Amino acid sequence: MKNPLPKTVLVIEDEPDMVRGLRDAMEFEGLTVMSAATGQEGIEQARKTAPELIILDLMLPDTNGYQVCEQIRSFNKQVPIIMLTARSQESDKIRGLEVGADDYVTKPFSVGEFLARVKAIFRRMERTGGEELVIKIGSCEVNLKKHTLTRSRKTLPLTFYEVEILKLLFERKEEPVSRDEILDKIWGIGASPTNRTVDNFIVKLRRKIEADHKNPRHILTVYGLGYKLVP
Repeated sequence: MKNPLPKTVLVIEDEPDMVRGLRDAMEFEGLTVMSAATGQEGIEQARKTAPELIILDLMLPDTNGYQVCEQIRSFNKQVPIIMLTARSQESDKIRGLEVGADDYVTKPFSVGEFLARVKAIFRRMERTGGEELVIKIGSCEVNLKKHTLTRSRKTLPLTFYEVEILKLLFERKEEPVSRDEILDKIWGIGASPTNRTVDNFIVKLRRKIEADHKNPRHILTVYGLGYKLVP
């Protein structure tokens, strides 16, 4: 049996030491790493090479990561994007998720934690079968293969982690799923109960799925625990 081709990662980062460290860590794990030092170069490489994961710095010499993320999402809705930044404000993280980032790592970070997130992404990608899988949530039709959600004849893109959260909640529909379990199963890392990562994604999903996202009927909060899906 042939060995699978190496997974490809594009690092869009202008700090040479950071690029070197990330490259060494990921290549040690058998990944193929490309890099770009500016936002424009990163957009061009993402378009031409179609990497399977993008690591994107927020502060770049020619633009910012938010704009780069938006432009990449205009032609590639599915590639997972992890945003790197020195900022830790909640509003910055929410903005990153709103423009299409899938994860947010604040500098400084440990190589071990970073690699755990990368490995978790590729594990979940490998578990995705080749068949098209469509689920219905209320009046919405979610295509888990194409990463799209259709509601009232309007089709919206879904990011990698939005799809993974919906898949997990749908597998356990009508049952509460804790934030910690969602983090561990999807991100592959432990997280404290105060971590807002899952909550931010739930807000995004409710805006796409619910008729009234402030009074949800399908993605419900289980207070003190997490969330449950009522299709």
